[in-house]
Amino acid sequence: MTQDAIFSPFFATVFLTLLVWVYMYIRRISFITSLKTRQQDLAVPGTLAQISPPNVSNPSDNLKNLFEIPVLFYALVLYLFITKQVDAVYVNAAWVFVVFRTLHSAVHCTFNLIMLRFYLYLFATLAVWFIAIRAALIHFSA
Repeated sequence: MTQDAIFSPFFATVFLTLLVWVYMYIRRISFITSLKTRQQDLAVPGTLAQISPPNVSNPSDNLKNLFEIPVLFYALVLYLFITKQVDAVYVNAAWVFVVFRTLHSAVHCTFNLIMLRFYLYLFATLAVWFIAIRAALIHFSA
């Protein structure tokens, strides 16, 4: 396995963030242009969030989520690459993270079934903690 293999799930996560960002703007622009209010009234902080229905606010909330645990994922990927520790176990765990984060985003941005979303988030995050704990154990045992 080449060290570069870890960058496929890395960039998949980056592009997931891009897709959610685009989807958020599509939903927001559509909502804002449909309003019968002056757009200047939305300039007051928090106003858009207060009046937005879930199909507008959920993609925004999901985008915020993509700058929480995924930040640890990015840092771990870079650490593994720099220290030349990338192996099949790490790459597979990274793909588990990507798959479950993608499913989490799809659920969050659409029908938003809370318990399903919770479990998808849980499995994705467990993959990151697995990567972190394994890397830390290897680091401190050396």
